[in-house]
Amino acid sequence: MEENVAKQEIKVYGYRWVVLLVYMLASMAMQIFWICYAPITGLAAERYGVTDQQIGLLAMLFMYVYIPFAIPASWMIDTWGFKKSVALGAVMMGVFGLVRGILTQDYTMAVIATIGISVAQPLFLNSGTKLAANWFPLHERATVIGIGAVAPLLGIVIGQMATPGLVEAFGFETTMLIYGIVGAISALLFVVFAKDHPPTPAGYEERVLMLEGLKHILKQKEFYMLAFIVFIVNAIFNGVSTWVEPIVRPKGMDFSQAGTIGGLLMIGGIIGLFVFPPISDRLRKRKPVFLAGLIGSIPFLIAMTLVNNFGLMAVASGILGFFIMGIIPVAMQYGTEKLYPAPEGTSAGLITLAGQISVVVISIMGWMYAQLGNFTLSLLILAGLMVVSAILLTLMKESEMVQQAK
Repeated sequence: MEENVAKQEIKVYGYRWVVLLVYMLASMAMQIFWICYAPITGLAAERYGVTDQQIGLLAMLFMYVYIPFAIPASWMIDTWGFKKSVALGAVMMGVFGLVRGILTQDYTMAVIATIGISVAQPLFLNSGTKLAANWFPLHERATVIGIGAVAPLLGIVIGQMATPGLVEAFGFETTMLIYGIVGAISALLFVVFAKDHPPTPAGYEERVLMLEGLKHILKQKEFYMLAFIVFIVNAIFNGVSTWVEPIVRPKGMDFSQAGTIGGLLMIGGIIGLFVFPPISDRLRKRKPVFLAGLIGSIPFLIAMTLVNNFGLMAVASGILGFFIMGIIPVAMQYGTEKLYPAPEGTSAGLITLAGQISVVVISIMGWMYAQLGNFTLSLLILAGLMVVSAILLTLMKESEMVQQAK
């Protein structure tokens, strides 16, 4: 049956790009909400009268909240469909984003509104592969997931690089209100213009029900290997993003430089998204492209940990982002293909859940910072675990599905 699907003539529709665009705009706003406090950690802590760790919590809440909501979000995506489930998330993001933008007087309200936004996030994180499967043929999907991943990174770039300047120009409260308005507008655009699926399938639609897919996934040894790798990749990316200002502060750098370093991590990642996924689709191979990114990231994580010069650290951050973020869409598509016939929402949800559990590592990084006054040891440990991840990937098999795609 799969062979027949792979060989049948697939019709694609131009409207798929409209759906992808409005999805990307809403995803971008979500990531602005996640990271916008990170480059102004010290300033925000002073503004609210709390510690650096409590400001870091506003980012970590997105990962903590994801853990209990990952499976329900996947069920909604696979049962309700792409449009209804993500539209619910968009509305929640828009409402709570405005609340956080309007009620900026105290830390407690920031936490409550952040929890509301965080509950919506799994519906975005778990739905990228579903959008690709509904609207795009198999040989375009890693590329499309990569294009879709540009928007969240742009959101992080805006949150990291624009926030310090906006705060200096307009003040803390106005900056948060601007972000709230952006979130509400992007949510409205998604609700109005997104559609669930095209008139005809884009191929490989024969998937089992979620419960059967879940049982199938949990029996696969390679799922646990992939989950560990994604866990480490996300621990590095989210750890550096969340703690960027305290990471550079002991090196004598200010929050504007922290925003630049954090932003370059994302810009490098955006470039990587236009390099790794298309190569993977063109070669019809996932594993070697994935492995190249893992190995390439290791020396630049070490460099970013040990150097004290702003210019060298900025370069290392950009190249680290290129490798570590460029391969994430390849990893996600690799997982959905390896775990076939589990539904896309279920497989993507479990893989993403493995990544979000990395919040435990990020919390430990914060604790170690409080004890040691720097992040050197924690980042070096993560570099070692990335070596372990590369070794595990060499033991996994290539995706057969992508090699059969026509």
